[in-house]
Parts: sequence; structure tokens; C-alpha cells
Amino acid sequence: MRFPSGACMLLLAAMAATPAWPQQPAPEAGASPAGGPDAPGQPDAARFGDVPIRIVKPIPNPLPQPATTDRPSGADAVDPSRFGARQPDEAYGAYQRGLYKTAYNLALARARNGDAAAETLVAEILSRGLGVRLDAAEAAKWYQRAAEQGVPEAQFQYALMLLDGRYVKKDEQAAHALMQAAAEAGNPLAQFNFAQLLVSEDPGDAGLARAVPYYERAADTGLADAQYAMAQIYANGVGGRRQDDARARQLLMLAARQNYDTAQIDLGQWLIDGRGGNRDLKAGFGWTKVAADGGNVAARNRLAKLYMGGIGVEPDSILAAAWYVVARRAGLIDDEMEDFLRGLTDDEMKQALQKANRLP
Repeated sequence: MRFPSGACMLLLAAMAATPAWPQQPAPEAGASPAGGPDAPGQPDAARFGDVPIRIVKPIPNPLPQPATTDRPSGADAVDPSRFGARQPDEAYGAYQRGLYKTAYNLALARARNGDAAAETLVAEILSRGLGVRLDAAEAAKWYQRAAEQGVPEAQFQYALMLLDGRYVKKDEQAAHALMQAAAEAGNPLAQFNFAQLLVSEDPGDAGLARAVPYYERAADTGLADAQYAMAQIYANGVGGRRQDDARARQLLMLAARQNYDTAQIDLGQWLIDGRGGNRDLKAGFGWTKVAADGGNVAARNRLAKLYMGGIGVEPDSILAAAWYVVARRAGLIDDEMEDFLRGLTDDEMKQALQKANRLP
């Protein structure tokens, strides 16, 4: 991929189509609820310009939570640093176990007394509807209180709400300041999103150069979105960095291993082309198939062409047609593949349709 001439920021802004959301702890085995932060379903993403906004939604069909303040069983240690707490405690222990109503009750009393960590936890539970009714407006109040006390996670979440402007009055200037504060405090998601914010505010190479240090810091923590961003920066030699295909390929590999499908597609092509390292047709085919199996439409079309040409795999016209049919059903039309389909016999097309119906 290349940045459009004179508009280097557009490619990075396009990455916001797969934004980085805060990772939530999952309930332990044996916890009461069937739902949780890792339950099926993706959060709805609203956007302002090119910067991703996290809009929280309730966990699908949560089971009732015990309305108790009893100490959760077990003595598992937790790391509540994300919420600003220094020591593990009962509220965070309950939250980690999936006892969200218990965690809410325990944290609420402390939050009302000005405990910033508890304020953040209450906001988190309310914003996701975990064991309680989802109430984003009320969550915003608690995020604001914790943000004012310097909790990076709360600063980040409240900044997103200020940018969105649905549950609080929109204030881009305040959001900028809070996002920067959270980024400087080391929050990887804030670092990535602040970089996106800088690019959107200054859509040119100067803005990108200001954003690069934040992308890089987030990438160093292992955030796939930021790894992909830095791969594009090195691939194109922008934002004050020299072109370095070898480094870009390394970063693509890191993001691809985290199931970042766009990185998987790019990595597959780079391996086939031998860009940034040795040529490896088989591995290039493999990464393309991983992205295709994951549902990426562009990868499915590209995989069809690899089967058609026998690149990294034995030629297979039936599978080539099948993968293209799947991509076409999703709305992708490729003239080259349309011509290929017209060259198939009726029997070959029938087989291809049957295979397409069985593909993921």
C-alpha cells in the first residue's frame, strides 16, 4: 500500500475502520454470568472525522447478578492498575470473577467518597451494562470525576465521550487535553487514539510527524493497530521516518499474529513479492487464507486469484471460483475474476457454487 500523494494521513485515518477498543477482563471459569466483556458481539463504532470513537453496548443477554456485598470466594490477585488502583481489593476481585453486581455495590460506596479507582470501576460497569442497567450518561459523570483526579483510563474514556458528544456536551479542546494526558501517562489506547486525533487535526506530513511518537509508543506495548500504523509509516517513508521495508515487514508480522486482518493481507502480498525480506510464496498464501477464513472480503478475492494462478498453492480453478463467489456475494466485483468465471464449464461452476456454500 502507498499513501496518496500529498495526503499521507488518509491511509492512517482509514485504519480507524478497525479501531482499537479497550480490552476488558473476562470472567473466570465458574463465574455466575454467562456473558462478559469477551461475550459475542462487537461494540458499535461512531466516528468523528477519522478518529475512532468507542461506543459501549450491553453484553448480550446477561444473567442476573447476585446483589450482594459479600466478599467473593477465592483469593485470586488482580491488577486494578487500569482503573487507577494501587492495591487489589474486593471490588476488583469481584469484577475479575464476573460478579459485576457485587463489584458495582462494593465500588459505589467508595466512589461516593471520592475514591478515583472506584469511580472508574463504577463508570466501566455502567458504560457496559454489566450486571446493571446500561447508563452511559451516568457512566460519563463517574468517568469525569475520575479523570479530574488523573486516572488515565478515565481520562481516555471521558475524552472519547467528549468527542462523541452524545452523553456529554461535545468539547474537542477538552478531549484533546485529556487524551494527551492519558497518552503521556502510558495508556496504549490513548496513545494510538491521540495519534489519530493529531492526524485528523493536521492532515499533512507535519501532523503525521507529531503523531508518529505516539503510534510508536503504542506499538511498543503490542497494540496491533499501532503496529500496523508504524508498518505503513516505514513502508512509505513518511512522518519523519526513512523508508524501511524490513522494519515494516516485521511490524506487519507482529500485527498479523494478533489477527489484524489488514496486516495479514498486506503481509501475504509482501511475502509473495519478496518485499522487506525473502520471498515465500507458501507463507504468503497462508497469511492470505488466514484473513480470508476470518471473513475479510478483499482477502477472499485475493485468495481466489492465488488459487487461479497457483501461487503458493496448487492451481485449483474450482476453489478459485468458489472463493471469488463468496467475495462477490459480499459485494466485491473484480473484472478479472468475472472473466475467469465465464470461462468455466457449467459443471465446474456447479462445483464451485457447492464449495462456496461450504466456505466460512
